[in-house]
Amino acid sequence: MVDSYSRRIEYLRVSVTDRCNLRCLYCMPSRGVHTIPREEILHYEEIQRLVGVAVGLGVRKVRVTGGEPLVRSGIVSLIASLARIPNLEDISLTTNGTLLEAFAAALKEAGLRRVNISLDTLDPKKYAHITRGDEIDQVWRGIRKALEVGLTPLKINTVVIRGLNDGEVEEFARLTLSEPINLRFIEFMPVGARDFWRPERVVRVEEIKQRIRHLGELRPTRIRGDGPARYFFLPGAQGTVGFIGAFSDHFCAWCNRMRITCDGRLRPCLFSETEIDLRAPLRRGCSDQELVSLFLRGNRLKPRSHTLREEPDRVWRRPMSEIGG
Repeated sequence: MVDSYSRRIEYLRVSVTDRCNLRCLYCMPSRGVHTIPREEILHYEEIQRLVGVAVGLGVRKVRVTGGEPLVRSGIVSLIASLARIPNLEDISLTTNGTLLEAFAAALKEAGLRRVNISLDTLDPKKYAHITRGDEIDQVWRGIRKALEVGLTPLKINTVVIRGLNDGEVEEFARLTLSEPINLRFIEFMPVGARDFWRPERVVRVEEIKQRIRHLGELRPTRIRGDGPARYFFLPGAQGTVGFIGAFSDHFCAWCNRMRITCDGRLRPCLFSETEIDLRAPLRRGCSDQELVSLFLRGNRLKPRSHTLREEPDRVWRRPMSEIGG
């Protein structure tokens, strides 16, 4: 698929659940969490069919997200079924890492290529505060296991939030000196817990870079990933440091993705409320050609760019746990 602005859409992010075993401050409220009724969540067979249609339209890479995808029963079987789709070249998964140690080997065997792990602090006490959980040791065991079985390149996603974890930027960057990890610093974005978002909590990419420059010159790499990150490496490092700046860098010009929410909505842009219902037609028994038409409609509705700079105080209606992180 090529959209209205000549961008080739080759990457599909598929959320399989809005459930999560953590309650991160910026993502979910501590209590009273609204969850989508289970009967409204896409079945695995429906996901497999939608991905097959998308691959027929030129999608070559799929990322499985949530919520926390590893809390959904049968996740390994879903990965195996996706891996059997002809012409799908890459399957990856985003996880908080708490359950990864137990699943890593089976996921690799099923056909998963690589993982991204969401980790916003290296401090156990701060981890408990941010996530309302105490599983940071489990996360690190999961990271080690993923590296051991070859779920690589392994990426760690760190959302930098002023006053919460911005003091750990240097410590995170140091990880890449000794570990084969692709670290990605992400600017805080207004998608998640409404009562936590504040524009003043955003730490811009340039400030993050300034905080780690004394570790050495940040040298651009030749890596051009599937998304908005720009990658660098420190002298002698085993890993890389990437930056995703929704406010600092209008990465929309080369956006190559669409999303399917866990309840079956095609979302052409993360930062747009535009969604197309795929679940209802699926459950009415629609043809593949009808699904093709819906994907092409979403492709036409994909906006030129987001409006974060123009609307810095806006918080999007859907939490990230539903859209897919």
